[in-house]
Amino acid sequence: MTAPKLFDLSGHVALVTGAGSGIGQRIAVGLAQCGADVALVDRRSDGGLADTAAEIAAVGRRSLSLAVDVTDAGALAEAVARIEAELGALSLAVNAAGIANANAAEEMAEDQYQTLMDINLKGVFLSCQAEARAMLAHGRGSIVNIASMSGVIVNRGLSQAHYNASKAGVIHMSKSLAMEWVGRGIRVNTISPGYTATPMNTRPEMVHQTRLFEEQTPMGRMARPDEMVGPAVFLLSEAASYVTGVDLLVDGGFCCW
Repeated sequence: MTAPKLFDLSGHVALVTGAGSGIGQRIAVGLAQCGADVALVDRRSDGGLADTAAEIAAVGRRSLSLAVDVTDAGALAEAVARIEAELGALSLAVNAAGIANANAAEEMAEDQYQTLMDINLKGVFLSCQAEARAMLAHGRGSIVNIASMSGVIVNRGLSQAHYNASKAGVIHMSKSLAMEWVGRGIRVNTISPGYTATPMNTRPEMVHQTRLFEEQTPMGRMARPDEMVGPAVFLLSEAASYVTGVDLLVDGGFCCW
């Protein structure tokens, strides 16, 4: 097999949650650039999803935009059914939908904790569940869940016990799902980005925190969202046919220190 074919996603239908902005948006476009047709899922169908769809159309691939709450199992099941009816059999998925916020643990309200957990952990589980039901029926599939290096380390100066726990949960849940489906044609892996220059991290009020992120990272800068595309394509493609249950840190060396 030649090297380009290893990373060729032609003939695949992919689903990307959180496709309206940040890492999810860039990965969705990247999968299309590698030949996949891509279903775009986000909480809202306006704004960012339209931009993602336009970029996919520009590279000659098909897309389908869907407004779906990832905490709603029924809505996810309906979305997968529509994707398969309009684009074809689902074989790839990237679950990037997530939120982040911070608060001192002793002051955190229960609803702040629960809302984040519902989206970041429950939402990933329900997404995997809906995707795997389709993939298991076809006997093949690859799922990549976006976790965080915060699931491996505790970030200096950030009070976000709930966020860190949610991402640690995504990593271990993904390993568990990988082992449940290992003999049934589905691979499951995670990507754990380090500090990344998404809209969430580059707001004007974050400027001082951003400088600290850069100083603390061995490579001296935050990642560009586009730098998560290559790892995602690798894990989804035939290049990673023997890779499952792995957490791939993409952190500029942060976890080495």
